[in-house]
Amino acid sequence: MESVCIGVDVGGTNLRCALVSGSGVVLRRVSQPTRVAAGCPSFLSRLLLSLSRLKEQAEADGVRVAAVGLGVPGLITAQGVIRSSVNLVPLQGLNLAQAVTEGVGLPALALNDANASAIGEQRFGAARPYRSSLMLTIGTGVGAGLILDGRLWTGIDGSAGEFGHITVEPEGRPCGCGNRGCLEKYASATAITACAAGTVREGEGGDAAAVAARALQGDAASARIFEQAGRYLGIAAAGVLNLLNLEAIVLGGGVAGSFELLAAPMRREIGVRAFAIPAARVRIVQGELGDDAGIMGAAAAAFDALDAV
Repeated sequence: MESVCIGVDVGGTNLRCALVSGSGVVLRRVSQPTRVAAGCPSFLSRLLLSLSRLKEQAEADGVRVAAVGLGVPGLITAQGVIRSSVNLVPLQGLNLAQAVTEGVGLPALALNDANASAIGEQRFGAARPYRSSLMLTIGTGVGAGLILDGRLWTGIDGSAGEFGHITVEPEGRPCGCGNRGCLEKYASATAITACAAGTVREGEGGDAAAVAARALQGDAASARIFEQAGRYLGIAAAGVLNLLNLEAIVLGGGVAGSFELLAAPMRREIGVRAFAIPAARVRIVQGELGDDAGIMGAAAAAFDALDAV
């Protein structure tokens, strides 16, 4: 009987689960609103029900579910405890991996959602040609996952890769993390929307996608907003490249759909600020897996954990 794993993307808005084969094929998927405001018990009940149904469907299809991988925004310990998550505050302190194992009787692991996306793109997507890469998930915030020598690097405490909280303006905008001037206050969808607030005319959309559409149509004010966001991405990336000499930076997440609006100023800023060797080496590429990067990466991490036992 073929073995599959369930990949889970616990987003601030949507809870997405899928059966994923070892080769990265998504066999079945389900999605529902996350709704953590209803409380931790309600969230867990709905998650476990989705997992149980996918497990039953897999068995009906003649495949066996071997494990569950869960991608979660925030700081996640190696044991699967959600230590801090700005978008999932009611779940802080929960050992999600343990709760899933006890609830559905399957081995489970939890990891940061951007780390899951990094694994997904490295294993199945745009980062496959590279042994070292930085995955950026640019959406509500700026998440990141770091691949070094083909393996995810999470640091001694599991908190490495917080690229979105690199300081780009020392006395800049206050951030929810407690710092000021963090990158995600200048280069996320939230930041782009805020910057556009004064430029939106009646009848125009004000979200990041609408701003990007206007920029691509030649609107100068909208183009300047993306130019600024890309510049800040380049400022932060230049320091990382000088430190780590990476082969690639992969742009994913909702805002990365406007890839060239961000990548062009990012490349220019890296060229100005980074040493010539790492600046020439690095490739800035668009993610290939879209919303499935986290699901596929979480499932791949679950397969890896089984192989390591």
